[in-house]
This record gives sequence, C-alpha cells and structure tokens, in this order.
Amino acid sequence: MPAGLIALALGGFGIGLTEFVLAGLLPEVAADFHVDEAAAGWLISGYALAVVVGALGLTAAATRIPRKAALLGLMVLFIGGNLLSAVAPDYTVMLGGRVLAALCHGAFFGIGSVVAASLVAPEKRARAIAVMFTGLTAANVLGVPFGTLIGQALGWRSTFWAITVIGVFALIGVAILVPSGTGERPAAGLRGELSAFRSGQVWLSLGATVLGFGGMFGAFTYIAYTLTGVAGFAPGAVPWLLVLFGLGLFAGNWVGGRLADRSIDRTLLWLLGALAVVLAGFALVAGLPVGAVIALVLMGAFGFATVPALQLRVLSYASHAPTLASGANIAAFNLGNAVGAWIGGLTIAAGLGYTSPLWVGASMTFGAVVVVAAAAVAARRGSSKAGRSSAASEKSALPV
Repeated sequence: MPAGLIALALGGFGIGLTEFVLAGLLPEVAADFHVDEAAAGWLISGYALAVVVGALGLTAAATRIPRKAALLGLMVLFIGGNLLSAVAPDYTVMLGGRVLAALCHGAFFGIGSVVAASLVAPEKRARAIAVMFTGLTAANVLGVPFGTLIGQALGWRSTFWAITVIGVFALIGVAILVPSGTGERPAAGLRGELSAFRSGQVWLSLGATVLGFGGMFGAFTYIAYTLTGVAGFAPGAVPWLLVLFGLGLFAGNWVGGRLADRSIDRTLLWLLGALAVVLAGFALVAGLPVGAVIALVLMGAFGFATVPALQLRVLSYASHAPTLASGANIAAFNLGNAVGAWIGGLTIAAGLGYTSPLWVGASMTFGAVVVVAAAAVAARRGSSKAGRSSAASEKSALPV
C-alpha cells in the first residue's frame, strides 16, 4: 500500500472525527448553549452545508495549484476551525468554527480521491479510495466513541481541543508521506474540469449520492436521542454503542471498496436497497434494545459500503477532468447530510418522535435506488447506441 494513502487516511481521520463526533455530544452542547434539539442540529447540518460550499469553491480554486499544496492548505483551515470551536463563547461562534472547519472537508476528500486513485493500478481504484475513507471509518470506530466519552467526562470542549491536535499531526503526515509528484497541476484546468458536468451520468451519480448517503446520515444525526429516548439506553452507553456503529462503518467500507471494483451499479443497487430496508427496520425495532443495536451496526455497514462506489461512479464518468467532479460528489454527500438532518429535525419538532428521522432516511435511500436504476438503464442504452453507431461506421467504410 502506498504511504501516501496512509497520509490521506490520517487526514480523513481528523476530518471524520470533526464531522461525526458532535452527534454523540449534541445533548451536552445544546444544554451548554441553551438551545433546543433542532437548533443544535444546525451545528451538524450547517457543517454539511459548508462542506458543499468548500467542495465546490475551494476545489475549483485548487485546479490552479499543486494538489499536495492544496491538501496542506486545507489541513491548516481545518485546524483553525476546530480551534475556534474549542474556545467558542456562544452558539454563534461555535457555528462559525464548525463552518470554517467544514470548508476544507469537501475539497480535501475531492482532491484526495483523485490522488488516491492515481497512486494505484486502475483495477484497484475503488480500494484505494476506500483506504482513504478508512480514516473516516476509523474515526467512528475509535475517535467518535472516545471523543464522546472524553466530552462527557471533561466537557465537550476538550474533544475539540483533541481534534485540533490530531489536525496538526495530520498536517505533518500529508507533508511527509504524500508524494510530490501527485501535486502536479492538472492538465484540464478549470474550464476543462467544468466540462465534466455536461454528462447526464455525472448528474445522476450526484443525485444518488445526495439521496443515498443523506438518508443514512440524517438518521445518524439524532441517533443519541433515538438510543436514549426510544431504546432506553443511558447517556453513558452512547459512546460504546457508537463503537459498534463504527465497526459497521469499517466493515462496510472495506467490503464496499472490493465490490465496487467488480461492478459499480450492481453494487450500489444491492447496497442502497439493503440500507433502505435496514433504516425502516430500525424504526420498527428501535424500542427493543437488542434490535436497536443490531440495526445500528447494519446501518453503519450498509451506509458506508456505498461510499467507494458512489465516489468511483462520478470519477468514471468524469475521467477526463475528475478533480472538480470528485469535489462535487463530496459536496453531494454533505448536501444530502444537511437535507436529511434538516428534515429529521423538522419531524422531531413536529412531534413525530425520535424514530421519525429513520423513516425519512429510508425514504431518501429508496429514492437513491430509483436514481441508480435509471442511471444504469441509461448507461446501457448509451453503450448500445454507441456500439451500433461504431458498427455502422465500420460497415460504411468497407469497400464495395
């Protein structure tokens, strides 16, 4: 495994910790700033929306500079945002710190996906992307539960101080381990990168990402409330339950990367369909502690198993200019996160209970299945027409 992938995974670990750890600490943060659940949820959905902005704006700007330099600059931005969150005196400043840290998220993973894919042979690209995203899964297996535990024991600010330190180590790792050769200026330029969005398949891929991953994350945003308010677990049990969720993420990411290298669309159809069933099942068994734990693990496994395939699908249809399209797909992940969290918060505020975000997630994920199915059919028709056109051209070129 190229050492550069380790560095990318290290950066992903810090960013993943920032994104996900707040779900386990949301009740404590809400109480400290004297805001309700819906307002506290904006610390997560606002982060996700800022990722969208950063993924598009900063990735576009990064087409003019070497990729390694871009990754280093993004890690500096990440460190500054988490430091601001750690010292935030009120909700507004805390939200500002979250937004600042989030701006680097999409561009880092967008550029990092291109770098990761370039470090290995073509038939191993999905696995290389999965290795980079292993940082996110490791953050959930180890970082999020222990970050939640530290935050509950020493105050939630201590968790953000710890993330700041991790960001410094990630910065050093990228500087040392990412090969300088991967920092060469992309040949396509900004105009060339924008040309990737002429493809209908790219847009269908982005839509599947919004609905599929947004469904899972929207349910996860309020998971602490579901586990304590419906399943009946004590708040102190949440960090350990998140360990199980993280194990599901880790396993799903590993398996999903290998399946996607065989068949992207078939993998997505099966995984997204299974995820929709799991989310609906979770809503039905959430009141049973054992059932809730099993569903929590499966939600993580099937939810994150889709990530390598969703990212590789965009790269496959934008292979001539992948950087901005890759960043756009990271934006799509987080646009889905924001939409899922927002709708989930609305359903809770409407009095539909703490299982309602799970039903929202199941509906969104089923929509993703429909989009992928339509995209697969369109791709087959396009290939068939291209084949007939090629055959006709060859026939017309034959001597008579």
